[in-house]
Amino acid sequence: MKKADDIVVTGIGTISSIGNDKETFWENLIAGVSGADTIRAFDPTGFGSTIACEVKDFNPQELMDKRRAKRMARFSQLAVCSALAAWVDAGLDINSENPARIGSLVSSGAGDYENIEIQHRTLLEKGPLKGHPLVVPKIIPNMAAGNVAIELGIHGPNFGVVSACATGAHTLALAAQLLRLGQAEIMVAGGAESTISPLAVDAYACMKVLSTRNNAPRQASRPFDAGRDGFVIGEGAAVLVLERRDRAQNRGARIYATLAGAGMTADAQSIAAPDVKGRWAAEAMRIAMKDAGLNAADVGYINAHGTSTRANDSTETRAIKDALGSYATTTPVSSIKSMIGHTLGAAGAIEAAATVLSLYHGILPPTINQENPDPECDLDYIPNEARSVRIRAALSNSFGFGGQNGVLAFLAE
Repeated sequence: MKKADDIVVTGIGTISSIGNDKETFWENLIAGVSGADTIRAFDPTGFGSTIACEVKDFNPQELMDKRRAKRMARFSQLAVCSALAAWVDAGLDINSENPARIGSLVSSGAGDYENIEIQHRTLLEKGPLKGHPLVVPKIIPNMAAGNVAIELGIHGPNFGVVSACATGAHTLALAAQLLRLGQAEIMVAGGAESTISPLAVDAYACMKVLSTRNNAPRQASRPFDAGRDGFVIGEGAAVLVLERRDRAQNRGARIYATLAGAGMTADAQSIAAPDVKGRWAAEAMRIAMKDAGLNAADVGYINAHGTSTRANDSTETRAIKDALGSYATTTPVSSIKSMIGHTLGAAGAIEAAATVLSLYHGILPPTINQENPDPECDLDYIPNEARSVRIRAALSNSFGFGGQNGVLAFLAE
């Protein structure tokens, strides 16, 4: 039953390796297009992994002032451009809104590696007091939210969340809570990440979590496949406009879906490895379903965390079975990381946007590169081709380093 105080999605803005706007992103997603290629941001010769899902042909000056854009790190540029697109998509006009009642909760799991590397090199080569005066405001992760607020001219709650690969999901969950608490009337919320830099790529490679299928970039990310050997690092952003249903209806807004519930738990076991049984990931799913008033039978789709690493995919499969019981084998599951790579702190937001669009359009995106079934991953992963089906509810899973789990539950209109 739809309620006046439901938290609904009225605007979506996305930038990813398969499209710099919502429409292109969605078209390529359901077409099974991979955004992976050899790294262009730097010369990856000699690196263990030389591939990434990079955003292409991105020019922030198309949407914002050139001087402002230059004062931002790339993750902030991605955040601001996605937020501006979401704002327009929601049909909002700042001149007819109270800016004190509009919040910016846009997060990054890592912030800006690129300028850290540049400034450290400058310090070593040129000595003290030769660095850029704005390096600190560029690199800190909360600048995604800060720059979005500056660009839109909004004065409500403004902060960022940092919880590794669960960042985007946690951000949207907290944004919905702020609306329920009456701290804001509109929340501009999501995640942005851009860490395709020598330090970040080498650091993940040293952890042995990146794919080394360097000669076949588009086939490298293969969640749940027996041949998976690690994730492909990606970059991008997604921002959703959230508001109460009664407010959205009163202004005649298009409603994409309802953000009906969220579940958050901690494995409390390892700084990097998931709980092998998936117990607390499963508990996060159960909490999200309960929060949304759902039973396992109601869930028609799960947008999986699905990183394409050996441990994550088998663990998530066990967690889904634990959470959904006998319904697990008949519930479609897919990982869009097979196409856009792992966007780290932005993943939960981009994947939430994809989940909302799946509910809105009645199409479930595929998991591409599904060629060889893994006996430990034996669910319906929507292999290689999108599926047209109308569903009532969907979950979006995000699990981060530190054992930080976040699950969002969405309902169709």
